[in-house]
Amino acid sequence: MAPMLEQTEVAAPGPVPDPMLPMPYRIQRVRQETDDTFTLEILPEDSSSRFSFAPGQFNMLYVFGVGEVPISISSNPANVPLLKHTTRVVGTVTKAMRKLKRGEVMGIRGPFGSHWPVEDATGRDVVIVAGGIGLAPLRPALYRLMAEREKFRRIVLLYGTRTPDDMLYRRELEQWRGKFDLEIQVTVDRAASTWRGNVGVVTTMIGRAPFDPSNTLAMLCGPEIMMRFTVMELLKRGVAAECIYLSAERNMKCGIGFCGHCQYGPTFVCKDGPVFALPSIAAILGKAEI
Repeated sequence: MAPMLEQTEVAAPGPVPDPMLPMPYRIQRVRQETDDTFTLEILPEDSSSRFSFAPGQFNMLYVFGVGEVPISISSNPANVPLLKHTTRVVGTVTKAMRKLKRGEVMGIRGPFGSHWPVEDATGRDVVIVAGGIGLAPLRPALYRLMAEREKFRRIVLLYGTRTPDDMLYRRELEQWRGKFDLEIQVTVDRAASTWRGNVGVVTTMIGRAPFDPSNTLAMLCGPEIMMRFTVMELLKRGVAAECIYLSAERNMKCGIGFCGHCQYGPTFVCKDGPVFALPSIAAILGKAEI
């Protein structure tokens, strides 16, 4: 009789987290950025949470009894589990979110989506172009770039807002401008008499910004019209289309491609994006509500 093979016990796989189940996070601080924009700083109720994210990803933020919205993560990827989300008051959920106080609990699902290709920028100039609240999704990429500064050549941030009062992270921008290895140019559409900086749309700064277009990776986020004209200026300057990346987090509802609200042809913005290389989003760029 052949000897019996010894049986080895195999541990059963653990439960897979439900991507539709919000996890409780407690608010540590609500920071008012501008008249209509604020930042939530939150920590998980479960102190053993192993949350991590890549720059450019987003979470679904849930206000109990009201609903949820997709908001980019705007904190430092190296400082988890503390999360920061900057958003503008534009609807029912964000209005309710603005009223939340320190110590209250909200739900978080995520992280979801693609991310900024920071690793692909190694050895290149990096140009970041942000319009208004579009600086928030790009902020984690800036943190990562500065943490690994020796990997990159020039880092250029071009930031435009409607007025000086609409500027996000003003204190942080001032600190960054003091660094010798980071080029920051800020412009406003309309200026008061006390403003001493650039006046005009952010695209006007691309032509004179200090970067080598033949060896540049660009990251863009802002209003659709701003991104369209920024793409045109970067291409005119000589930056390759495949080296231009955009964030297009519009019309997302579930974060996992289940509801279909953000589908355009075979593309789901929440799953295939929100960060896209220009060639893959050229047909979507400029379409209303995408």
